[in-house]
Amino acid sequence: MKTTIISSAVALLVLVSAPMLSAHCQVPCGIYADDNVFVSMHKDQETIAKAMQQITELAKEPSKNANQLTRWVNNKEKHAQSIQDTVAQYFLAQRIKITETDKEAYSKKLTLLHQITVYAMKCKQTTDLENANKLHRALDDFHALYAKK
Repeated sequence: MKTTIISSAVALLVLVSAPMLSAHCQVPCGIYADDNVFVSMHKDQETIAKAMQQITELAKEPSKNANQLTRWVNNKEKHAQSIQDTVAQYFLAQRIKITETDKEAYSKKLTLLHQITVYAMKCKQTTDLENANKLHRALDDFHALYAKK
């Protein structure tokens, strides 16, 4: 009986914490999928832009569209946060090395990652598509620079 309770508690903990687990464990295994990460970040950005358009349209009749508005706002927030988390947990913590010898490239990468983080934040705060466009350009610029490594 005691084993069953402990097993059930462990299973519940795994289920509850599963959404909080990140895509990469930060163990220095050397197994990375940079291309997949960039595809995911671009999909997040595309979703943010679409959410902004939908929110703007649905806001014309807010009482009629309250549920959909809420869902699109939450979706926009989730995808912007995903980009910020990827920047911090994947690129800054694991992929951009503080030991890079090309300090100019290192500085430019950090600057672009900061821009990505800020534009993702601005996407959370507004429905101004210009912020989504700036985010897209910053992602493209960072990808191009990162690919030169």
